[in-house]
Amino acid sequence: MKPLMLQGHERAITQIKYNREGDLLFSAAKDSKPNVWWSLNGERLGTFNGHGGVVWCLDVDWQTINLITGGGDSSCRLWDLETGKNIATIKTNSSVRTCNFSFSAYQAAYTTDKAMGHPCEVFVIDTRTVDDSISSQSPILKWEITDSKVTSMLWGTLDETLITGHEAGDLIQWDLRTGKKVHSIKEHTHQINDMQLSRDGTMFITASKDQTAKLFDTSSLELLKEYKTERPVNSAALSPILDHVVLGGGQDAMEVTTTSTRQGKFDARFFHLVFEEEFGRVKGHFGPINSLAFHPDGKSYASGGEDGYVRVQSFDQSYFDYTFDYNRE
Repeated sequence: MKPLMLQGHERAITQIKYNREGDLLFSAAKDSKPNVWWSLNGERLGTFNGHGGVVWCLDVDWQTINLITGGGDSSCRLWDLETGKNIATIKTNSSVRTCNFSFSAYQAAYTTDKAMGHPCEVFVIDTRTVDDSISSQSPILKWEITDSKVTSMLWGTLDETLITGHEAGDLIQWDLRTGKKVHSIKEHTHQINDMQLSRDGTMFITASKDQTAKLFDTSSLELLKEYKTERPVNSAALSPILDHVVLGGGQDAMEVTTTSTRQGKFDARFFHLVFEEEFGRVKGHFGPINSLAFHPDGKSYASGGEDGYVRVQSFDQSYFDYTFDYNRE
């Protein structure tokens, strides 16, 4: 299948996400304007104008009513998806690196960078009524991160915990009733670039600069599987219907000019969830892949690259027919 090429950003893509139904695809980039697209035909529906710099992260709530974005202009913004209006702006002391709605969308969490004398902090806010008053309200919870800064984040089971991935490779689970650290592990040796939940929320996958992606249990943080490559992994996603994992990466943006696309460094790579074996690659981007997302129906996936393109790739029938040969005895 020929992929859809979504060209609406002038600079590198930082994060892409589908809404729950999968009819909309959201993309954030270093050009200050997040976009929303029809995932079926790649038509651009609209642009969210308001940020004054790079947009590092975005998330869409369960009912596709609101969008949250965080950027390098020291602000976290909430948007009305029907009109595209910026309905609330929360000013922060430094760049907002991660932001996520809870599963119920009654709350949202975001983290700020350690910069300009300010510590890295985690904030949890109430998003049941989204309007201007949010910017003046105090967060429900707020705590400082004294270790390495938070680079990725997920909501845990039943919205009771937050799981943060850090620059030094740590994974920390926080109890939201107390704001205290429950559990901490260090399975990665370098920065965790991305974390994504499985469809049922029982597992999540991490992508790290240490050239591996790892599968963890959401409640216990037990390491289940490891997928090894020979280059930094920027993003990893779990298929909602098959035991498949897709990884994307490449090297740092500084080294991109010295790499030919023929070397296969910018391919999306497919691994079997259980056997940890690579079984396929998809070429296409002219630079490292920065973000990956499976469509909620599992029949296609999207990738956003350093080249500023978002590619939506539908799977051929051979992808679904493919089975792993293993001895069932």
